[in-house]
Amino acid sequence: MGRGRALGTGAAAAVALVLVAGCTGADGGGGAARTSAPARSYLTGEPGAAGHVLAVKIDNVPAARPQTGLNDAALVYAIEVEGGLSRLMAVFDSKHLPAAVGPVRSARETDPQLLAEYDHPALAFSGAQSMLLPVLKKSTELTAVTGTKDFYRRHDRSAPHNEYLRPAKPAAKGGTAKDIGLRFEAATPAGGTAAATAAARMPAARFSFTWNGTHYRVAMDGKASPWTADNVIVQHVQVKESDYHSRTGYVPYSQTVGHGSALVLRNGRSYAATWDRPSPASGTAYTFQGRTLPLHPGRTWIVLAP
Repeated sequence: MGRGRALGTGAAAAVALVLVAGCTGADGGGGAARTSAPARSYLTGEPGAAGHVLAVKIDNVPAARPQTGLNDAALVYAIEVEGGLSRLMAVFDSKHLPAAVGPVRSARETDPQLLAEYDHPALAFSGAQSMLLPVLKKSTELTAVTGTKDFYRRHDRSAPHNEYLRPAKPAAKGGTAKDIGLRFEAATPAGGTAAATAAARMPAARFSFTWNGTHYRVAMDGKASPWTADNVIVQHVQVKESDYHSRTGYVPYSQTVGHGSALVLRNGRSYAATWDRPSPASGTAYTFQGRTLPLHPGRTWIVLAP
């Protein structure tokens, strides 16, 4: 895992050119030497230039597990859907893609608002409510990817839990990763509470995260999974009824613009934090006791909990 360092408040701070103090030799002209600081990902804080961003909606009912490709995602969001169940959104940088991702499922109204803080990412999904689908396809905040030849069916699983995505071409349609508000630092922040485990709930879904000394193991609905995270954020959000209704009943719409409480886990410690995102185009800031709370460089799971 690459080592991170604290990022400045501006988006350019993560990739800025650094002037190194000192002069050349007597015959070198006396000018200051210019050296490039190593680029670091806005999404993980790890070394590497920014790639294109692809978000994929992923099934999370028991019949869909284990999913494919989640440990290659920079971020994984857990989002409430109908019946109080959960669905995942995996966000990938095009420089770190798995060969396949899935099972892919449908989009919801939560998705475009959540993704507005990224720079016109690609969103891959299997379908959407009939009134929402044209909104997604015409969106100026994302590129909708659905029904293309990049999707395929696996024969070892039953529908609808068997649609998968080859992500390389869809990822190329996404905008370049930009600052979404996350900050990273390898050193563990002061404060917080030692905590080996933490949990989050939706009406009909449960998540637990267990620190093993190097990362968090993810369990869902009481069952272990192969997925891990370097950071976990349980972000408490307002959930209202979506404007895009379903014949099956209430459709949740998780509000990711606003502010609220959050539980941030890193390095075996728990921080009672706050989150703030003043507008859809703004990044999400996480603070602890009035100061920016940096994450450990690496992969992050964010549970949008009611």
